Amino acid sequence: MKFKQLKKIQPTITRIQRNDILAITVGSLNQESNEIMNFANVNALTTTSFPGQLIGGQRNQPLGYLVDSSGHVEVPFVGRLKLLDMTLEEAANAVRAEVVKSLKEPAINVRFLNHKFSVLGEVGRPGTYNLLDDRTTLPEALAMSGDLTIYGSRTNIMVLRENKGVREIARLNLLTQEVFNSPYYYLQNGDLIYIEPIKAKGTFNDQRLQLIPIYTGIATTAVVVLSLLVNILK
Repeated sequence: MKFKQLKKIQPTITRIQRNDILAITVGSLNQESNEIMNFANVNALTTTSFPGQLIGGQRNQPLGYLVDSSGHVEVPFVGRLKLLDMTLEEAANAVRAEVVKSLKEPAINVRFLNHKFSVLGEVGRPGTYNLLDDRTTLPEALAMSGDLTIYGSRTNIMVLRENKGVREIARLNLLTQEVFNSPYYYLQNGDLIYIEPIKAKGTFNDQRLQLIPIYTGIATTAVVVLSLLVNILK
């Protein structure tokens, strides 16, 4: 058995930005306080479509905690807390430092609610999906979207990304090990993955279009013959 160790790569650590929506969950021995602080995580905007959370046949996005234009969030029992440019771990520590003043040994968890990626083209379930952390990989994203169809090109996967205001386009080959060393292996918020069709699909569709007049002619002839037989047998 052959074994080869690939170069180790680390995902880019995302930092909280203005207009991000955060899920800030608090667990403690005080059930009433827990319910108040977690209200924004369990109550949703019923008019907002958001993949990944299906409730009663509708897709909904939890309210969450909005990071305002100054980089602050409004947290119950804490007040305005600045989380701008913090990692999720740093934000959880900052919230814990304030919550511990009123609750004993609270457990704090912070996650992004509005981060997402999209998969389009030759996949089983094209759409937009939640990006819950920084360790979601390109193969995982393709698996979430139902894998490539038989017409999807595995040698020319397109990833579109906006990096500090600059739009980037990368093309990756799933059949080589280089994809594992690519900076696009780990997804980032807003990434768009497009799976192009192989040429065989275009040829197959062209053939079907060429056969349409033949099928139409056969059907028309059958109708005419059937009408003649009906008239003869009357």
